[in-house]
Amino acid sequence: MTPPASKRLGRRGLIGVLLCIVPLSQVPLDIYTPALPRMVDDLHASPAALQNTVTAYMLGLSVAFIPLGVLADARGRRPILLCGLVVAASASVVCALAPGIEVLLAARFVQGAGAASCMVLSYAMAADTFRGAQLTSVSGWLGAAWGLAPVLAPAVGGVLVQFLSWRLIFGLMAVVIAAVGVLVVAVLPETLAPDARSAIAIGETWRNATEVIRRPGYLRLVVVFGLMASAQLAFGVVGPFLYQDGLGFSPAGYGAIALVVGAVNLLGELACGYFAMRCSPGRLASAAFAIFAVGAALLLIPALAAGTMMWPLTLGAMFALAGCGVLCPQMYGLALGLFEKNLGLVGGIATTVSYLIVSVAMAVMGIAPETSPAPLGWLYVFCLVVAVGSVAGLGLFGARGARNYANQHHANQQGEQV
Repeated sequence: MTPPASKRLGRRGLIGVLLCIVPLSQVPLDIYTPALPRMVDDLHASPAALQNTVTAYMLGLSVAFIPLGVLADARGRRPILLCGLVVAASASVVCALAPGIEVLLAARFVQGAGAASCMVLSYAMAADTFRGAQLTSVSGWLGAAWGLAPVLAPAVGGVLVQFLSWRLIFGLMAVVIAAVGVLVVAVLPETLAPDARSAIAIGETWRNATEVIRRPGYLRLVVVFGLMASAQLAFGVVGPFLYQDGLGFSPAGYGAIALVVGAVNLLGELACGYFAMRCSPGRLASAAFAIFAVGAALLLIPALAAGTMMWPLTLGAMFALAGCGVLCPQMYGLALGLFEKNLGLVGGIATTVSYLIVSVAMAVMGIAPETSPAPLGWLYVFCLVVAVGSVAGLGLFGARGARNYANQHHANQQGEQV
């Protein structure tokens, strides 16, 4: 049942506010990546240490997702979201003023913990209001907003670091996060009705979490989400070194490449939002896996044969991230759609598991050579094989998947009539 507050704002208005919130979990990952080579010199740190600032941020996300989800199920979405925004903005200021790599790593962890609220609670608020194919579609639109970060953030960050300072990037983050906090205070309603909230009790939370994890298909969908998010974020970490150190691009030049690649990723997320209501989940996922496979092949085969070349690297990233753009919001939306209660906890577990997968992938890429796209290509092949194997038994494909989709679509139409 949709709470009265969200009815007053209207469903479209609620989506509009959530579209402003959800990118704030991703922007801090992408906006400063063009500055990584320069930060190596300014902070007297190794490339691996600077890449670990990405890992620290994602570990902060991973640690915070479940506690934030549990708190939001008990206290409501809005107050927990506001607390997270305050923490993220404050940590951004510390990042801007960091005198060394140690302080930066610690601040990035805290920044991630605060920004986790933006992702898990945006999707939880959507799941409070939408169900079925509608939820998958809204997840696609939220994924598109999340995907604006790799489209715009590296380009903005590249210009700032080339002409000004990387520290201004973190200062800009603090300003943007604070502005969204003002928007939340002004217009965002509470979507979780008081009678739908769960008390904070360790025993009950443990039982609920166990039930979530044991739900058939849930972990399979979450694993695919984590693998595709790993593939998407790995390019943002490795790309600056491949283009700037390997191919001689400037930070702004790499930002332009990231803009193009991110735009294709955004198109994939928009496609998920559009086609989720128009075709079966199996057909949509099959097309996305095929596109991703083309990207993995374009990255790996030329790299093994001839080393780093701009066009295979760029085209491979474009195809792979287009597939990720469809699969990430689709899998997340399908996982949330398996439940009707404790959606903060459900989303918290999903994002925790997926971002732990991402953190492992980022750590692996951090120790891999930055002189060739081959390690990135092998990561994509691994992600593809495991992801396809994970969803193979879920009934998404073939005649069974089409029947499931038809039944769900009919139920959605009946719900709209009511």
